[in-house]
Amino acid sequence: MFRKISPLASAIATVLIAIPAFAQDAPDRTASTLDTVIVTGTRVSDRTVAESQSPIDIITPEVLQATGTTELATALARALPSLNFPRPAITDGTSGVRPAQLRGLSPDQVLVLVNGKRRHISALVNVNGTIGRGSSAVDLNAIPVSAIERVEVLRDGASAQYGSDAIAGVVNIVLKGAGEGGSLAVDVGQYSAGDGRQYQLSGDTGLSFGGGRGFVHVAGQLTRQDETDRAGPYQGTAPHTGNNPGIGEVAYIYGDPKVDAGAVSANAGFDFSDNVSAYATAIASNRDITSFAFYRSRGHNPVVPQVYPDGYVPEINQLSQDRSLVAGVKGDTESGWKWDVSYNYGYNHLRFYTQNSINYSLGATSPSRFYDGALEYTQNVVNADISKSLDWGLAYPATLSFGAEYRQEKWNQSPGAPDSYSNGGAQGFGGFTPTNAVHSDRDNYAVYAGLEADITEKFSAGIAGRYEDYSDFGSETSGKLSARYAFTDKVALRATVASGFRAPALAQQYYQVVTSQYNASVDRFFESGTFPATSAVAQALGADPLTAETSLSYGLGLVLQPVDRLYITIDAYQIDIDDRIVLSSNLLLGDNAAAQALLASLGVNGVTSARYFTNAADTRTRGVDVIAQYTVPLANSSLNLTAGYNYNKTEIERIAPNPPELDALGANLWRIGRDEQGRIEEGYPRDKATLAATWNLAHWDFNLGATRYGEFTSRVSETGNPANDQTYGAKWVLDVSASFRPDENWTLTLGADNFLDEYPDRTIFPNSNSGQFPYSSQSPFGFNGAYVYGRIGYKW
Repeated sequence: MFRKISPLASAIATVLIAIPAFAQDAPDRTASTLDTVIVTGTRVSDRTVAESQSPIDIITPEVLQATGTTELATALARALPSLNFPRPAITDGTSGVRPAQLRGLSPDQVLVLVNGKRRHISALVNVNGTIGRGSSAVDLNAIPVSAIERVEVLRDGASAQYGSDAIAGVVNIVLKGAGEGGSLAVDVGQYSAGDGRQYQLSGDTGLSFGGGRGFVHVAGQLTRQDETDRAGPYQGTAPHTGNNPGIGEVAYIYGDPKVDAGAVSANAGFDFSDNVSAYATAIASNRDITSFAFYRSRGHNPVVPQVYPDGYVPEINQLSQDRSLVAGVKGDTESGWKWDVSYNYGYNHLRFYTQNSINYSLGATSPSRFYDGALEYTQNVVNADISKSLDWGLAYPATLSFGAEYRQEKWNQSPGAPDSYSNGGAQGFGGFTPTNAVHSDRDNYAVYAGLEADITEKFSAGIAGRYEDYSDFGSETSGKLSARYAFTDKVALRATVASGFRAPALAQQYYQVVTSQYNASVDRFFESGTFPATSAVAQALGADPLTAETSLSYGLGLVLQPVDRLYITIDAYQIDIDDRIVLSSNLLLGDNAAAQALLASLGVNGVTSARYFTNAADTRTRGVDVIAQYTVPLANSSLNLTAGYNYNKTEIERIAPNPPELDALGANLWRIGRDEQGRIEEGYPRDKATLAATWNLAHWDFNLGATRYGEFTSRVSETGNPANDQTYGAKWVLDVSASFRPDENWTLTLGADNFLDEYPDRTIFPNSNSGQFPYSSQSPFGFNGAYVYGRIGYKW
């Protein structure tokens, strides 16, 4: 590896030596996030990052834009050692709406806020074999990067402050606010393999009105992303049968989807008086996503040669509509009370189409495009927050806060056109049937309170509690204690203990789909399905109604500032989760006579496999985060250095005994199999390290980032050979960019992500679909290789 890097290192060293000669007039742009006033995890109005009792990361727009990515989740994953964002392929809806995970936990165990208000989740539930399987999480990539002022990441349990989902932490996306001026940028890029071209036009602008009493900041972006393909040639022994092409042929499309997207946002405020103001935030995005299913050979069915002589790859087309609106009024009274009342609306609608496909039962006249149905999620929240500073004679006034919240959620599943599901349905992704139709809703209310105080000049502490009642499963109470003690100005110790919970998503409770699969060898259709835990089928297989996950987390951190401009934090944590919600392994029922008889008695015939959501696991996650920042002042320039490291280990502490209903059926039916256990415990990198350097000069900016992704493991299921479990080795990925500013308005950037064209280890042959899937979809940095991009930006 060192021989590979050394020429680049020599080149960089040459540039570093040469540049100071023309850096004489560079402005001093040294900046620190330590003095940034935070709004996440505290109600104190002037709490800074350095004073926080919990670990907080501040991700600036410069950090987000220091890569060529057009995706917010990808940019965050490169900036945060504890965030993982793999890029799965051939996983139906999950290929297009990909979930991110924090501290190795489920994607829906992190709460996402926008301007401090709860962001709605996606309508999608991830049911395929990916990291985050079974989760229903927020779609981060629906938010335009050009609208963001900063991202605050609270790496600590916060259910007592924000409610459900905040088990692993909180991501708060703060949008650009008051201030005139704006920007416009054009980005173009392509992978070194020659595919995956990306184009983006983005911009933002701020306006003031009402004599400076009001503002509105609008932003938007248009993005086009072509698909990538890293599929390998078929090396099996049964060519032109089933899903197999000819020997040596590359037939699959294995990589990133094709995406056309547009997003806009508006963030506004108006001061009615010195004491009362209104605010509103609106975000809207549309995305047209095309991902790919398994290849069908000309021998897959007698109809195929009549329509697709060379076989075909069905395409799964998702049309995602995402809308949100937050509007509120806030103010303060003469007696010092601060209040904030808001309404929060969120909506996500996913329509599914299968194209380049066929319904075999319709013969050669079958349409090639099918409407498969839709998923829809709606959130309505009314919230009231009240706080007051109390002068109790302490080193600093204490802050008392309390509030109440009402939230209503709806989740719907709508059927597709009959041709999409009848008699086997569309190949690749069969449509939702009328029996799959769901119209579900629930509401909940919450009351909460907190108290924060600087007891002395060195010691600060906080306490928070929350009671929440759901109409579908009952109530939960959570609490949090936090403290910070500064031994000196350079050394401080902080600690938290928090209980938390996550309510089962409506999609996890009600999602159901039974799709038909055609087996040409016996000329029969077989059905495979996901069933709600309360359904007759799931109950017959040992399911119990879902209840909330509960957690207890501990954090202990050390904050160090040993010398000027050097800031180091070391935070250890433990997160215990009881009754964790997981999607059961696929229960293979096709050749089980007892299972078939049982299902037939319920009016269900021909089902070959079934799965359902269950609270059957308890887990413990332990880890440590280390973050270091150092700013080197140079001659009228600055060199900003950042290093980060995360070690994280999740272990399954308990799996509930296998239901007697499954044991009675025999045939090694396990509710949570070894493949799902592997995804939870070791399917993501055990550790991750980041190194970044940014050199700001008069007319130049240079960015260098290196990320080491630790090893991860993929386990096979009970029906496979454990000897085929594979551990993928650690990899370093290098990102570089250089920006030139001819004047204060224009910026020209050239860069490369994964500059050294690194790929994950190749998947062993038994797990590679006969060599056609050469890389793992669990890879934390994907498997596309180097990406080279250019950007032209203009600011005013």
